[in-house]
Amino acid sequence: MALDSLARAYTERAIQTLGGIMETGLEEGSRIRAADILLDRGWGRPKQDNTHTLQGEVRVVLRKMLTDDEMNADNEEPRE
Repeated sequence: MALDSLARAYTERAIQTLGGIMETGLEEGSRIRAADILLDRGWGRPKQDNTHTLQGEVRVVLRKMLTDDEMNADNEEPRE
């Protein structure tokens, strides 16, 4: 049996444990972390915005255009 299948067998117990920690944990940090984990699993993590505001000019310089074969060969060779 695969590891992910074995881990999924504990899903309900893990959720109950996290819920218990969230409600009755002795440390506030533990309660917050448990709540955060439950929200992430139930609703997914919020999407991260990867846009940035740049000031000034952005310059991109292409040194060499590679073919697909060159790209694949480059990925297979160890870099120095």
